[in-house]
Amino acid sequence: MNGQQQEAIASYALLWERLEAKLSRMAEQLADKVPHATRNGIYDSTRIDWWTSGFWPGMLWIMYDMTKQPQYKEWAWEWDMRLEQAIIAESNFHHDVGFQFLPTAVIKHKLTGDQDARRRGVLAATLLAGRYNPAGRFIRAWNQVKPTSWNHGNEGWSIIDSTMNLSLLFWASEETGDPRYAHIAREQANTVVEHFIRPDGSVRHICRFDPFTGEFMEALGGQGLGPESAWSRGAAWALHGMANTYRYTGDIRYLDAAKRVAHFFVASLEEDSIPLWDFRAEPEKLETPATAATHQSAESLFIAAEPRDTSAASCAASGLLELADQVPQTESAVYRRSALRIIDSLTTRYAEWDDPNYEGILKEATGHRPGDQNINVSLIYGDYYYVEAAAKLMGWKNRIF
Repeated sequence: MNGQQQEAIASYALLWERLEAKLSRMAEQLADKVPHATRNGIYDSTRIDWWTSGFWPGMLWIMYDMTKQPQYKEWAWEWDMRLEQAIIAESNFHHDVGFQFLPTAVIKHKLTGDQDARRRGVLAATLLAGRYNPAGRFIRAWNQVKPTSWNHGNEGWSIIDSTMNLSLLFWASEETGDPRYAHIAREQANTVVEHFIRPDGSVRHICRFDPFTGEFMEALGGQGLGPESAWSRGAAWALHGMANTYRYTGDIRYLDAAKRVAHFFVASLEEDSIPLWDFRAEPEKLETPATAATHQSAESLFIAAEPRDTSAASCAASGLLELADQVPQTESAVYRRSALRIIDSLTTRYAEWDDPNYEGILKEATGHRPGDQNINVSLIYGDYYYVEAAAKLMGWKNRIF
């Protein structure tokens, strides 16, 4: 480790100390919860086969890897077992098994050598590979066909979120020696580059293909403002996921795609380096009673009503740190500085450190704005990627995604 790296780690040592204290308290507060989103500062508890169920144990595994304190391993140990039992019992095999089993079974196997964890990870990769449509070269999203005509259901839908799940397939190929998993991952990545990432670096959420011919049909708005909008968390999924894909493959196409999204993302941030939930959302202006009563200037009478999304910010920051490690040294500082601006803003403006009863870390995350769900809350995946980014700043060498 050179002097510059040591200096960087030292500068974030205080943040890491605060995170250790915060996660120790969260472990007691969350107990047996499967956390997803906060309500009045308290995390809910959702079904264990819900797509977000791997992020909390993933935070615990990172803390174990960084600190070697056995209680983190104890808290995280049974999550992959519980996930497997629930998913098989409910037959709920879906496109987000990477989000569930990478932060549980796969990292557990990497850190402990547990063979049952390896088996669960390979099983999850096999289930994900089974969703591949060779006609359209895409991994299908979701299961339930919408009640429309026979060829306009969601059997031809693929989503940008899948980019983060590709690491499960690449890992399975490396672990088993079977190249088929990696073939599928690369085909989905190629489809993302071709159809999801626009030339300007903005990103579509959902692309619909004809499931029989594979023809691209249209883009759908999904959790973004509309089909041609730029949902910020979708951009974060693409940025981080393409950087991961380049790490596994060494294919410059994926690095170039990650860089293109990164440039769009950073250029589109708000003044505090945190994105709105959609980069193309027209910020409504709301008159504030206080300023209206005092008859101040027109400029001060209004505030932007569109919410930010700190979960997009934290995921993108972690992805930018990946990029900084992968590009030539002459380019690295650009991505690292951008990541640090985001992380510093999250830490000073959006993280909750003082209220001992608040169970989340990052406030002002946006789950699903068009659906009016989980707005201005803490989201467990936003908290996860913040911890992941902080661990990278502290020299963490293992990777979950």
